Amino acid sequence: MYKRILLAYDGSEAGRTALFECRDLAAMTQSEVHLIAVVQPIPAAVLYEVVISDVPDSGEETEHHQRVLEEGVALLRERGFPAQGHLARGEPVEQITEAARRLSVDLIIVGHRRPKGWADRWWRGSIGASLMDATHCSVLIAMNACGSAAVQQKAA
Repeated sequence: MYKRILLAYDGSEAGRTALFECRDLAAMTQSEVHLIAVVQPIPAAVLYEVVISDVPDSGEETEHHQRVLEEGVALLRERGFPAQGHLARGEPVEQITEAARRLSVDLIIVGHRRPKGWADRWWRGSIGASLMDATHCSVLIAMNACGSAAVQQKAA
């Protein structure tokens, strides 16, 4: 079925839901697991709209994503999965698609965050929906229907 899975992981509640879906699916299929965290550059248009001192330092952002990636890899390794982590910089859909192609994955797993309104959906878009059009393989969008308590229970 699936031999290689790529999990787009950001450490969020949606990301943790995806991590546990990935873990369960990898256990059933004996798949190789790769995690990717993508550091997304701040668009120039946003920089003009905010005070420069409020913009996170790109080094701090990279360090944050590296810690998140290491956390996700550690969570899987603690449960017996020899996961590999990959840090990328750029537009998430492009970076995830490129990693999926380079690693020859059969499945990409992403978490889903419900938008807080139409403006949020318009501004952020949907990485999962965009991946379905951009990649060569299947995409699983993990949903957390029960809230954060379910994610915490699955972690145990």
